[in-house]
Amino acid sequence: MTVTADLVLRSDSLPLVSVARAIDVDELEHVHRGRLESGRQLFIAQFDDAASVSERTLAAPDDVHDVTSLGRADGKAIYRLEIEVDDGLQRVYDADLDGAPIEPPTVRRDGWHETKVFKSYATLSEFQSVCEENGITVDLQSITTGLADDDDGSAYGLTERQEEALTLALSRGYYETPRTVSAAELADELGISQPSMSDLLRRAERQLLASTLGDQRELASAD
Repeated sequence: MTVTADLVLRSDSLPLVSVARAIDVDELEHVHRGRLESGRQLFIAQFDDAASVSERTLAAPDDVHDVTSLGRADGKAIYRLEIEVDDGLQRVYDADLDGAPIEPPTVRRDGWHETKVFKSYATLSEFQSVCEENGITVDLQSITTGLADDDDGSAYGLTERQEEALTLALSRGYYETPRTVSAAELADELGISQPSMSDLLRRAERQLLASTLGDQRELASAD
């Protein structure tokens, strides 16, 4: 059973919070996150109003190591930022704990606002505990469960096993660039072979694309 939670994470130590406070914008979105060496996190952030945003203002906070402008797209300024993250806080972002974001998180002066999917209530609870251990207050705005009780699959026609595989792959960074986990590692977690995992993901991806793009063809759902 998957669990979807609307969260607000509040702490001055959260990455990009210091940036949101340093610049004259109401909020920023980060559209990509990746781990670098030496306790740093890589963020690709975009801003609706670029009038007061510059590399100099973004680099002002003490935890910002490096800033690079990537240009503009669709009226938004896009920047690459390297943020220093201490060892304790890094645990919050571990692949076996952190949920999969549904949409890019919004960072405001008071913290992170985001919607995430977790593998289970236990994983969500562990995430909350680790956050609190590191001085991060977790405000649960809402919580819903997945459709695992429906034997016919999810709203997109996925089987329970396909939904489980996609959720795991997304939460572990399989669809990140670069990937942070291999199909073989995902297969080990599900207790299946690597070819079976790859085939399971392929079928799930095809079903999801066909469903969301309006393809009415019958798709094989057998694992």
